Parts: sequence; structure tokens; C-alpha cells
Amino acid sequence: MDGRRSERVRLALAVWAVLVSQVLVYPGVSDLVVALGGSGDVNAGMWFLVAEFAAFVVFAGVWGAASDALGRRKPLVVLGALGGAGGYLLLVAASALGLPFSAILLIRALGGAMTIGAFSLSMTALADLSGGNGRNMGAAGIAIGLGAALGSVVGGLLADVDPFYPLYGATFLLFATAVVVATAPDRTPDGVRIRLGPALSRLSEKPVLAVPYAFGFIDRMTAGFFALVGVYYFRETFGLDAFGAGLALAAFFLPFALLQYPSGILSDRIGRFTPVVVGSVCFGLSIVAVGLAPTLGLAVAAMVVVGGFGALVAPATMALVTDVAAPEERGAALGGFNVFGSLGFLAGFVVGGVATSTAGYLAAFLAVGLSEVAIALVAARAVSRLAPSRTGGQSLSADD
Repeated sequence: MDGRRSERVRLALAVWAVLVSQVLVYPGVSDLVVALGGSGDVNAGMWFLVAEFAAFVVFAGVWGAASDALGRRKPLVVLGALGGAGGYLLLVAASALGLPFSAILLIRALGGAMTIGAFSLSMTALADLSGGNGRNMGAAGIAIGLGAALGSVVGGLLADVDPFYPLYGATFLLFATAVVVATAPDRTPDGVRIRLGPALSRLSEKPVLAVPYAFGFIDRMTAGFFALVGVYYFRETFGLDAFGAGLALAAFFLPFALLQYPSGILSDRIGRFTPVVVGSVCFGLSIVAVGLAPTLGLAVAAMVVVGGFGALVAPATMALVTDVAAPEERGAALGGFNVFGSLGFLAGFVVGGVATSTAGYLAAFLAVGLSEVAIALVAARAVSRLAPSRTGGQSLSADD
């Protein structure tokens, strides 16, 4: 039991470090883009973020299926972390060489293709552990939330000193991730030696995965929205610097992190329906409340509420994936979940950016928040059929 707990902590630390490295650049993205040769407006910032997440979309499922085919997670996590660290160093080098912004975007995409391997497979390795899917995904969730919270605050501080400092910080963290994961045992289920193609095809053979994938898409769309539009919203509407905007984002990420693990355990005990469906409705309405808040204090308070309801939804949704996927399919299934999640991030950038530029911030908050409400209402019956009232941490292995 102690050994499993130690492994869970190390893998959660890996997820945490990857998220910190990613979020470090968000609060000061406008300054960083200028330093890298971009224009510094919201469109340049959008493309800088889109380049990474487009690579996430393309490669998340490939990494997961490759780990299923190889029968091991750890070497691929180490490879992805080292490759991601190299990508951040290449960004600094490209700037020093005066390469055009198009080359910067290409390097950003290559780094994202590597980083998603470290992130996705660290979560898959957590899912391979015993002790309950909700508990394991709760550990991943709290790592994600704490990583995003720390990254937003520290990234803002670093960016206010020098726009390149977040890149150096991200490089260090990804190297550290490789070291930490290299010390963890590999718990990939025995006998998993399937080929890459069949591993990917299993996603289309199990359509029940569309339910958690849809929720994952909308949830990550919200995160993408806050990563881009949220930063500009707090800086322009309330006159904050990068550090202040990072603190505002942390008001969401801290409760989101601290409540993830107990929420995951709760979903093991009461089932997935209430956390996923009811939580999504409350999550969406609280997002709208941020856009309606007339003062900075009320906006930050609403961000705290958003974080609380987000923490209720996230681990239950990820656990639903591991409920319906057989052990030998978890890599591909969670890889597919991250594909849809990364598409959600991209949608958050695009929907938030377009809505803000054409109709203002309030319209953007309404569009994203009400999307959360809509998916909960539309998919409520499907969730009730898919999720038992009490999972007890067991996999459902649904094949329909």
C-alpha cells in the first residue's frame, strides 16, 4: 500500500510539473510573443497557444496507443519530458538567431508534440495503479490544479522581470519530470502488446467513450478560454499587470486543485452522475457570473466558485473514461480523452477570441458558460445510463 502511495505521489508530481511548465507562459504571453518577434496583439498570442495545442490534438492519441503497443509508459514519459524541455530551449535560441515568428510557431508545435506524451502518459500511469479510479484521477486532478495555480502566479512574476524567464523555468521543470518518472516502476497491465493501429481503432469501437469525451471537450474549452481571454480580461478591464492577472487565475486554480482529490473519492462513493451533470450546470453558471461581476473583488470571488465546481466535475469525468475502458485500452482511451480536451482548448481560444473581438467580454463569458450548462442538460440521460449509482472504483468495461 505504501509503495502504491509513493508511486501515486511521484506520478502526480510529474503531472504537476508538466502543468506548471505549460502555464508559466500564460500570464505574460503578450510580452513573450513580442520578444519572440510577434505583434503582441491577441491574435499573435492566440496563434502561439494554438500551435502547441494543435500538436496536442495530433499526438495525444498516438502517444497513448504507442504505450499500449509497447507495453510500457515510463520510457515514453521520460522521452516526452526531455523533448518538451528541448523545445523551450529552442524557442530561446530561435529568438537569439532572429528567426521569423513562423519558425517560432513551428518550434512551439514540435515542443507540444513531445510535452503531450509526458502529460498524457503520466495520467495513464496513474490510471494503471490500484486503489480506485476516482482516487487516482483525483490525484491527477489535484496535480493539474496545483500546477496551474502555481504556474499562473510564478509565471506572472517571472514575466514581469523578463519575458524569457518562464521559458527557462519550464525547461527546468520538464527535465525534473524526466528524472522523477525514471525512478517510478512501470505498472502497465501484463500482456499488453497490441499494435498501434488496433489500439487507435478501439476508440471508434467503444462509442460510450463519446460521453466523457464531450464533457472533457467543454471543460477544457473553459480552461482554454481563461488561459487566453481571461488574462486579457483581467488586465484590460481591471488594469492588472501580468502578476495580478496570474493571481486572478490562481483564484480559480487553487480551489480547483485542493478539492480535486476529495471530489474524486466522492465520485467513487456516490457515482459519477451528480458530480458530472449537476456539477457542470453549476460550473457553467458560475463562469457567467465572472463576466457579470462589476468589481475586481466580485470577479475574483466568482473565480473561486468556478474553481470549486470545476473540481467537482473534472476527476469524475476522467474517472468515467477509466470506468468504461478495459485495462489494456486505457492508454488509447485516455489519449483520446486528451485529444478531445486539446480540441476543447483550441475551441476556447477561438470561441473566446472571436466572441470578445466581435461582441465583447460578456458575450464571450456567456458563450462559454452556457456551453457547460448545455452539455449537462443534453447528456444527462446518457450519463445516468453509463454510470452506476455507486462505482466502488471498479471498471465498467462497457462494450456498447
